[in-house]
Amino acid sequence: MYIYFMIDVMAVRALVAVSQHGSVISAAESLGYSPSAISQQIKKLEKQAGGALLERHGRGVLLTERGLSMSEQGRRVLEELEQLEVTLLADPSKPSGPVRISAFSTACRGLVGPLIQKLEKEGSAIQLRVVGEDPEESVQRVASGEADLALVHNWNSVPLPIPEQLMVTELCQDRADVLVHRDHPLAQRGSVSAADLLDEWWMATPVGMICHEALMRMFSEMGILPKVRLFDPDFSTHIGLVELGVGVALVPRLGRAELPANVVALELREPAQRRDVKIIYRRSLSASPAINHLVSALKEIATTR
Repeated sequence: MYIYFMIDVMAVRALVAVSQHGSVISAAESLGYSPSAISQQIKKLEKQAGGALLERHGRGVLLTERGLSMSEQGRRVLEELEQLEVTLLADPSKPSGPVRISAFSTACRGLVGPLIQKLEKEGSAIQLRVVGEDPEESVQRVASGEADLALVHNWNSVPLPIPEQLMVTELCQDRADVLVHRDHPLAQRGSVSAADLLDEWWMATPVGMICHEALMRMFSEMGILPKVRLFDPDFSTHIGLVELGVGVALVPRLGRAELPANVVALELREPAQRRDVKIIYRRSLSASPAINHLVSALKEIATTR
């Protein structure tokens, strides 16, 4: 006598989410369910597997050997299901449906905003849902299935690891300038090097953000750290404080509004600072008409930036 078990896709998603996020609570938040619902899904799988898939570790959980094996196989199954859905349900001539996008803040202003305008003018049936995040978080969101497509960047001095299961499309390069007040002694120079800026007070993004790391590495070869007066994730705040004359800032050009009259942009050389902007999405979505349409539209928009 044979007993067949029907594996619940939701239970597999729950296990994979726990593997990716390290706790039942975080997995529940990512999937939009309660922690108790995720726990029940895991218990359902454990009953079918005949053994524990999770074990407690401090405030989080660790996957058992069997749990790790099931999670890895489950991730591949979910990718194949996603690819199957794209193949069966999508109409190549009519890109449509919801697409979740994760993007860094200047890309939201300089690329995603124009993308939304373009889709509305076309009368597109694609529905965008956008969250602004630093590139590392965006990579994690796409890899875990919480986002479908992301705009990310890496500085020439700070690499960005991207998992193999993600497709990468190079979009554009974005240069960063040093902004100073027009009365600053360097304002008439046109260009500066890091050596010219050793004694300046800086506006910086918070520790842990990729742009903060790029600023730190500007001075690393000289064996010093820049003096930071303010930490804030918003470059518009940096510009406002430069306008007041209380410091300088390293600000990318993408998504940057016209600078105030009292703020001067100086080209940075030695070392030049640029960001390579990329589009990433899961390989299982490579046949999606909506994803392909968005990639083409973003390429077109990037040529005008």
